[in-house]
Amino acid sequence: MRRFSILLTALLVAPLLLNFATSAPTPLSTAAEAQAPPPINNANVPRLPLEVVPDFLKYPATMNLGEVLGVAVNSKGSIVVLNHPGTATSGPLYGNATTQLLEFDRTGKFVREIGQGVYALGYAHAVRFDKYDNLWVVDKGTNAVIKFNPAGYTVMNLGRRPEGYEGGEIERPTPAEARPADGLFNGPTDIAWDAQDNIYVSEGYVNNRIAKFNKNGDWVKTWGQYGEGGEHANLNPGSFRNVHTMQVDRQGNIYAGDRGNRRIHVFTGDGQFLRFLHMNVPYDKSRHPALGNLPMNRPDETAPWTLCITNGPTQYLFAMDSEPGRLYKMTLDGKILGVYGESGRQTGQFNWPHGLACPSENELYVADMNNWRVVKLVTSRATTSSR
Repeated sequence: MRRFSILLTALLVAPLLLNFATSAPTPLSTAAEAQAPPPINNANVPRLPLEVVPDFLKYPATMNLGEVLGVAVNSKGSIVVLNHPGTATSGPLYGNATTQLLEFDRTGKFVREIGQGVYALGYAHAVRFDKYDNLWVVDKGTNAVIKFNPAGYTVMNLGRRPEGYEGGEIERPTPAEARPADGLFNGPTDIAWDAQDNIYVSEGYVNNRIAKFNKNGDWVKTWGQYGEGGEHANLNPGSFRNVHTMQVDRQGNIYAGDRGNRRIHVFTGDGQFLRFLHMNVPYDKSRHPALGNLPMNRPDETAPWTLCITNGPTQYLFAMDSEPGRLYKMTLDGKILGVYGESGRQTGQFNWPHGLACPSENELYVADMNNWRVVKLVTSRATTSSR
């Protein structure tokens, strides 16, 4: 009788245990077999009818641009350029601090430099305006995020620059060895906000995650970790190899450009994974890149370097890669509507595009990093092919 009772209990409990095991919440850090739906077929995509506005920015020859990492446009049309100028008269030659924030009016005329001597500026990576025209600067060198009000005063600092007192060079762990801490950054890359003014900061050079703060700068949560995305960039949602760029749409969804894994993750504002987007328009892989060497058998999906979402009645996602050096116009579900450009150094070409501003779908600004310039693009009256 006792054996029968034990057997009966086992038969009754086993299905409950099995149900519990199979219904337990799956962590965002999913196993290698976790795979998103197949990407959208973007094989036949037209060229965007864009043209370059020549010599748009106006500044004297005494202030040539260096590597331009970011560009932002506020509600009044004012433009801020994140410039890395360098110096020929002081050092060190490698590893020196370099950041300028240059403001231009809507006609391209130079107005002023912002943030001179600010403690948390050292090697800034991105600039963005919020809806109140506050300027935010993400500095991967100092591990800080700085908020400037429209007058140019600093009013908030997130993260913390390592003290000079500690001396010597800062040793950064590899991304696989990184151990993130709440409220602190290691290799931050970009910033965005939702409709409730919550703040999202991406990290990608050491930590690989998205950090969420409320509008007062109080820590809320984080998600993501370093990991591979698979041969076709559709495995392991929430695993990143450099979250290099980020945007938020009007619904509060987060678009995280995973440069090392060649994909864009889409999450809710609380970190629930929704889908992948891919920049997967076929291209001529026999054409030599502007910099470096790439294998001939590389996949069609390319790495997102910078993102921007428009704020018109219909929101569009613009994205850029370094090779083949194109600008992509996408719907928010990943359908590519058109492309423009290629890698190179001439008009209509880009050499490591690193920042993007999109006041509208018909007016775009590109921080063309290794061409040392800002490119203004507008929709042309007649459809033209990419130059």
